[in-house]
Amino acid sequence: MNRTAIALFSGGLDSTLAIKLMQAQGIHVHAIHFTSPFFGVSPDVDSGKYDARRAAEMLAVPLTIHNLGADYLEMLRTPCHGYGKAINPCIDCHVYFLKKAGELMRSSGADFVITGEVLGQRPMSQRKDALRVVEKSCGLEGLLLRPLSARFLEPTIPEIEGWVDRSILPAIKGRTRKEQIRLARELGVEEYPAPAGGCLLTEVSYSSKVRDLFEHTETLKPRDFKLLRLGRHFRINMNTRLIIGRNEEENLLLETQRIEGETAFRWDGGGSPLGLLLGVATEETLQTAGRILLRYTRAGRNTPAKLCIVTAAAGTSFSCCNEFTAEDIERFRI
Repeated sequence: MNRTAIALFSGGLDSTLAIKLMQAQGIHVHAIHFTSPFFGVSPDVDSGKYDARRAAEMLAVPLTIHNLGADYLEMLRTPCHGYGKAINPCIDCHVYFLKKAGELMRSSGADFVITGEVLGQRPMSQRKDALRVVEKSCGLEGLLLRPLSARFLEPTIPEIEGWVDRSILPAIKGRTRKEQIRLARELGVEEYPAPAGGCLLTEVSYSSKVRDLFEHTETLKPRDFKLLRLGRHFRINMNTRLIIGRNEEENLLLETQRIEGETAFRWDGGGSPLGLLLGVATEETLQTAGRILLRYTRAGRNTPAKLCIVTAAAGTSFSCCNEFTAEDIERFRI
């Protein structure tokens, strides 16, 4: 009887090898790839780059792209097992992904789940105790196989039942990739991406923006986090945030991604970045936002400057002075 495994699939070398190892033993594989504002391929757009979509085609496996939503964002706000060095709840993320993989396993009639995890490769989520916690928490006890490190871990049902031959699985652990590269040559894997973190949540500089959203946003939306990738961010007050584009590409993206109720503006003097005000544009918030934006223009110091609201009727503008110092701006920077 042919068995089927659901594979957590990033498109990287480890998850690719996990699939190849199963295929070598006659196991059918269905890959599932998770995408969010922090990682993953676009579910709707093929970038043309080497990613999970292209890797799945090369492996000839069906690929389900699962776009993570509001429940995932709420998990990020209050993870049961805490964060890593930044705002990365790696253990809770793995539990979440594996629960979704388990749902796909049961609905599709698959037999077990595999991952490309390597014992000791990541300090937070791939310790032996952490791997056990994840397996127990996701409801896949005995049905979660990590082929690359299988011989360092307790035998799973697929191994015990003889669906998978444990004796010919590799025994890889630690952070070096020498064994994976050797195994790739052996299995005929010629193309794979260079190792990279891949998740914005692991970046300390990004985490301050995420924390700010958690503290000031009641209902989390994926768009809020996508905007964090763009521009310089400033907190005007509890309900209002300002984003200033760093180049013309970001200015255009901010303008096109604006939604009803948000205000975009720029200095009338030319060569100005775009400012996007998220929240109610009162006279007070516009004055503060305008002063911050003027620091990134060539407007004369301590003289009135005209700022045009590009999202209102033609000719709509307001005036303020370019009087903020660098220290003044830092009080608002996120």
